[in-house]
Amino acid sequence: MAERSTAAVDVADNSGDDPLTAQAEKATTDGVAETDDMAEQSAQDEGSEGKSGDQPTITTPELHSGHKLARRYRLEECVTRLDGFSSWRAVDEKLRRAVGVHILPADHPRGRSVLAAARSSALLGDPRFVQVLDAVEENDLVYVVHEWLPDATELTALLAAGPMEAHDAYQLVTQLSQAMAAAHREGLAHLRLTPGAVLRSSTGQYRIRGLAVNAALRGISADRPQRTDTEAIGALLYAALTQRWPYENDAYGLSGLPKGVGLIAPDQVRAGVHRGLSELAMRALVNDGATASRQEPPCTTPDELAKAVAAMPRIRPPEPAFTPPPEYQRTTYQQGTYGRPTPYSRPVVTQPIATPPAPLESRTGKVLKWTVAALLIAALGLGSWQIADRLLAPDNKTSEDGTSQTTNNNDQDEKPKAPVPLAIQDAEEYAPDGRPQNAEDVGKTYDDDSSSYWRTNSFVDGPEFAPSIKQGVGIAYDLGSAQDISKASIALRYGGDHTTITLYAVDSLSPSGSVDSMQKIATGQTSDAALKLTAKTPVNSRYVLLWMTAMPNSPQDEFSDPGHKQAITDVKFTR
Repeated sequence: MAERSTAAVDVADNSGDDPLTAQAEKATTDGVAETDDMAEQSAQDEGSEGKSGDQPTITTPELHSGHKLARRYRLEECVTRLDGFSSWRAVDEKLRRAVGVHILPADHPRGRSVLAAARSSALLGDPRFVQVLDAVEENDLVYVVHEWLPDATELTALLAAGPMEAHDAYQLVTQLSQAMAAAHREGLAHLRLTPGAVLRSSTGQYRIRGLAVNAALRGISADRPQRTDTEAIGALLYAALTQRWPYENDAYGLSGLPKGVGLIAPDQVRAGVHRGLSELAMRALVNDGATASRQEPPCTTPDELAKAVAAMPRIRPPEPAFTPPPEYQRTTYQQGTYGRPTPYSRPVVTQPIATPPAPLESRTGKVLKWTVAALLIAALGLGSWQIADRLLAPDNKTSEDGTSQTTNNNDQDEKPKAPVPLAIQDAEEYAPDGRPQNAEDVGKTYDDDSSSYWRTNSFVDGPEFAPSIKQGVGIAYDLGSAQDISKASIALRYGGDHTTITLYAVDSLSPSGSVDSMQKIATGQTSDAALKLTAKTPVNSRYVLLWMTAMPNSPQDEFSDPGHKQAITDVKFTR
């Protein structure tokens, strides 16, 4: 059965025919581009599967700056007005933040589908996508509120500066393929994944805008959305490697390929292109895997593309260029003249300069030399006297009554107490945001079985959770009764940079209050698969919270995708 999905498009695109447009638009900071009244020509003449039905002309709602929606969202600037809807930069007066708003009449033929698409996109909750914040039908209007990213840079601007380095292009295709694979697993597609639909934040994280909502606004659907999105990612990778659009028509400020020659591999368009990324772009563009040297099967879904990227050797960032300091230029001049021309025509006879005596041959040098020699002799004599005094002194002191008195230092030193293990009676996962990781497996962290474990989900951002993901993840343990807790050993499944864990004394298996209000026992960080924590002073508590706030980047395994993740195999407490 053919796949069908409502997909996302760039709302600023003025074309309603193909999923990829031929003309780059002028983008605003939230990624919604302004357009003119002229229709764009198609950027892709073949391989396009997106469609949009003919719709009657609909009047865009007449709104103005300062208008408020739901007594909360104040419209500031209209950035797009076409096809019966408008897009605005607005201010959320309740939370005092900038937002973007799409508005269309409630009787618009696509009003219901826009609301449904917005709510589906909001449920995804993936930070790799620009998030939908609100979707409302009110006062004869339908409006969708989404994030506004003032610090993000549109991919169109990045490509205008030139081809990307291999590492940057690798990060682009990695993040886009993984993000779209996650969206398609939830039944969401993005049939207009163009340079204008991809933003890069100041931290290097790529974010995709317009998932599902923009497609509903334009009435676009596709019979094979996964293949269309995969081909779009391949086109973006191709443009990143070559600064050329992989079709004959120019688009998005990029020149197209020469007419009549077909699709050319990126490493044949520009010298120095990474061979593996070039072949990956051709496979994503559904070119039957045909490259200069290999016959690989095409990637027809984002998940297949993500796996192909993961199978490649990791491309590391280039080494920073070191600029050597300029060579020291010795200043040369004649004594008394400083390199200036002599005012007289007759030759100047330079007076011979007397050679100064060696430093220790002068009068001051001789005094210093004898002083140092005297100090050395005195130091040697004092040291010899102390050594002789120690060697000749009796080992034992004798008291007046003739009894030998010796001091046994070993008796004075107390032997360190052996650590006492504390048995764990019960445990529960602690998820203050209401999104647990793997609550049913917390018992595997104290079952004395190193092959079983509790694991987290896989995240793109990292290694620190905050602020882009959540505050942290954790497990609360019950020791049966109040105990003095001084040490803990934690066995982990994944090593790497880095894992951060903190122990807190809490009041129950479901602690009340924020983590910041809890009593800290110990904290530590490691890049290995084990972590030992020691409290400065023992803390008395029955319940202990293990709180993890950073996780290393680990490759794909049988349970989860590659990304920042961690698993705990064994936890032990001692006093």
